[in-house]
Amino acid sequence: MGFVNRAKNVATKTKNYFVHDKELIDAFNKQYFDTRVWQNRTHWFGTRILKCPTDLWVYQEMFHELQPDLVIETGTFNGGSALYMAHLMDIVGKGEIITIDIEKKDVFPEHPRITYHTASSVAPETIAMVAEKVRGKKSVMVILDSDHSRDHVLQEMKLYHRFVSKGNYLIVEDSNLNGNPIHSELRHGPGPMEALHEFLQENSDFKIDKDREKFMVTFNPNGYLKRVQ
Repeated sequence: MGFVNRAKNVATKTKNYFVHDKELIDAFNKQYFDTRVWQNRTHWFGTRILKCPTDLWVYQEMFHELQPDLVIETGTFNGGSALYMAHLMDIVGKGEIITIDIEKKDVFPEHPRITYHTASSVAPETIAMVAEKVRGKKSVMVILDSDHSRDHVLQEMKLYHRFVSKGNYLIVEDSNLNGNPIHSELRHGPGPMEALHEFLQENSDFKIDKDREKFMVTFNPNGYLKRVQ
């Protein structure tokens, strides 16, 4: 009954989309993550997609609001998230995706809005290619979901933040790692959360948008960074 009462307490105290009982929310995030249903049994039109469904819903809301001309994604995996975003763009009626990964799979889902690029996300030639694609685009979003070590994520943030248009987002995926609240330091070590906090200490153009965490379950805590200037 204690857990139920605490859950009711969270529900009654929730105000302006936000929560009060962090311990309870963290416990549920851990419980969901540890089921691995997101890893092995979550698909978009038959393609595995390694994302939390609540984050995917937030993406849908953002695409409706921002109507991006271009989304730059680092970390392709099976192409499930790229396909999901391409379908959102079909509904919106505009937009294209560049998804970058060092590994090329035998089969990626095909869609005219998706460009697959096999290379390191931090290679100079990759950045030059992205800079050319961004040229002339009014609404640009960046999603970082490749190597989750702190140093790599921080390097990506420093290289890619300039491509984000004002009012749009730099999204740092899987900031829940390294005990935030998933996987302790012993299992992971400094990762996206540590990178984004270091980045924000040196860059005032971006602010954490906690409203994007309104569903309480997210793989990207503090990871929705809105460009404000």
